[in-house]
Amino acid sequence: MQDGRIRAGLLLSADGAQCYPIREFIPRFVSESNYADSFGLQWQRFRQTQLDSFSGWPISAERFWTATAWRPADLRGDWVLDVGCGAGRFAEVALDAGARVVALDYSGAVDACLQNLGQRSNLHVVQADVYALPLAPQSFRFVYSLGVLQHTPDVARAFAALPPMLTPGGRLCVDFYERSWKSALLPKYWLRPFTRRMPKTTLFAWCEQLVPGLLPISRVLSRVPVIGRTLRRVVPVANHEGILPLSPAQLREWALLDTFDWLAPEYDNPQSAPTVRSWLEESGLVDGQVLKAGHLTARGTAVHAARH
Repeated sequence: MQDGRIRAGLLLSADGAQCYPIREFIPRFVSESNYADSFGLQWQRFRQTQLDSFSGWPISAERFWTATAWRPADLRGDWVLDVGCGAGRFAEVALDAGARVVALDYSGAVDACLQNLGQRSNLHVVQADVYALPLAPQSFRFVYSLGVLQHTPDVARAFAALPPMLTPGGRLCVDFYERSWKSALLPKYWLRPFTRRMPKTTLFAWCEQLVPGLLPISRVLSRVPVIGRTLRRVVPVANHEGILPLSPAQLREWALLDTFDWLAPEYDNPQSAPTVRSWLEESGLVDGQVLKAGHLTARGTAVHAARH
């Protein structure tokens, strides 16, 4: 035990039928290897890259507050569930607002999250499956999942798992890649049938070799008058120049991170606004909104106990 936390041990269900390990201070409710392994590799390699405290820019904070439309004062002292926490980029924002955060991920990214933010007494990290959340229903005033659910095998079912976690009056925010004819033309979707089957370490090495050469090509195309922003999308590299206020070295690091993030996941299932709107209606949430806030974003409020 360290600072009141258990480093290693076992969790037993009330009936004694189930047993789950605690390793390195994190309760583990899933197998060590699963469909999210690429994210474990990704966030160990880029553990601090997207943390605002590391980059020096409020990129994650701006995305968080824009997507959720919440205010820091709303979260202070309340329980918040971060589903798909990765290395903790958005958990850091919620923690800074004074929230008590349960940061949950299916992958080994939970270790990166704890390394980054484990000194915060208001953080609790759990490795678990969104389809079998080991948490009591109606426990959280705020639930969010940003940039995550499209990487699950059944996005509708993953979304449906979240509203039951809300207290009456609790608020939900999720976002997705948007499905459109434009997204269908992105080169990552031409490549993914091959890249998602590659060994992740091989794919990462491949990205390390190719991204430094592809990035300058994308930059040149982006400067073509009128159509530059469209042209650069044909090059399979994440180019944030002119979009994010990063240094040249940071732009290269984010390019490698996000290009791997495009190509590696087992699942990549963009969603349409009508589909997401129907999920909100079926969930029993009220004040539902589906809008573009960077990504396709959905918000809603649980007035009564959320329907299972």
